[in-house]
Amino acid sequence: MQKTFVIFKPDCMEQRHVGTVLARFEAAGFDVIGCKMTRLSPALLREHYAHVATKPFYPEIEQFMSSRPVVIMALQGVDIVQKVRDLLGPTDSRKAAKGTIRGDFGTEMMKNVVHASDSDDNAKAELARFFRPEELFKL
Repeated sequence: MQKTFVIFKPDCMEQRHVGTVLARFEAAGFDVIGCKMTRLSPALLREHYAHVATKPFYPEIEQFMSSRPVVIMALQGVDIVQKVRDLLGPTDSRKAAKGTIRGDFGTEMMKNVVHASDSDDNAKAELARFFRPEELFKL
């Protein structure tokens, strides 16, 4: 079993799609092993987005991602990192096919409903960044 990390982004929260998106994850056979609502701090966002934190567009990311509380979740399943990314569709919602989460609910590159880990290594790092070990449950 593999684990992955997702953030229900501010646009998902604002549009009230959390339940619908979670239902899609559950329908795909994924197990929720950790879940909490939080407000992402500038320091945590800078760490999470370190790969783009020096780019000129980073302040817009930080402003958007801290604009309201978000739901963060740990999911578990077979080959889950790739399966979640397939279910989401491309990062740019405008290029995502209908039937994918981003194609159905996203509106642009940044407002794309859900962040998801893009590799097993990043999933492990992101889970450790956002959850304490005792917040993740074994099923």
